[in-house]
Amino acid sequence: MNQIALPLDWPEGERDDEFILSDANAAVARHLEHWSLWPVPVTILTGPRKSGRSLVGRLFARKTGGRLLDDAWRADEETLFHAWNAAMETHRPLLIVADAPPPEWAVSLPDLASRFTATPRVAIQPPDDALMTALLERGLARRGLPVPPTLTAWLSARIERTYVGIVSAIDALDRAALSRQHRLTVPLARDALMQAGVIDAR
Repeated sequence: MNQIALPLDWPEGERDDEFILSDANAAVARHLEHWSLWPVPVTILTGPRKSGRSLVGRLFARKTGGRLLDDAWRADEETLFHAWNAAMETHRPLLIVADAPPPEWAVSLPDLASRFTATPRVAIQPPDDALMTALLERGLARRGLPVPPTLTAWLSARIERTYVGIVSAIDALDRAALSRQHRLTVPLARDALMQAGVIDAR
């Protein structure tokens, strides 16, 4: 488990520039690392909400001098079309971030659709066990909340196995610890997460 432990040597230590590497996103990191070998200088990156897809896109653009188009499914198709062509002309990489790749994301402009057909695609996967633990520990530490190992294991086994679920659990625990002025424990976490609707009674 590493934070940007890649030959790209992306920035470390800045709160907004931390990307934890695990099996859930290692294939994405390898693909971005070798961008000069892409068949075209464009890639479509997808992943669940809160998975770090926008963050890794910003880091990639900063390191390579390329361009990032985030929330691309909302963008004007002419803009996407011209950005794709510009990447080909300038040989500067373009990373397109979206919820899902075409054809799940409907593209009406035929020339853009044909270019997307030739565009590599990579996806961040749902969090694995190691990444869930690391994200919980880091998220709670950022709120100034010490995390007993028993609590991390308990949380990982019960909260929704999504990036949004992890963030929701951290928010609920932060609110509970602040309001009760009490250290985090499994009983406190169970009560707080049940009240927030993050977990069911069990």
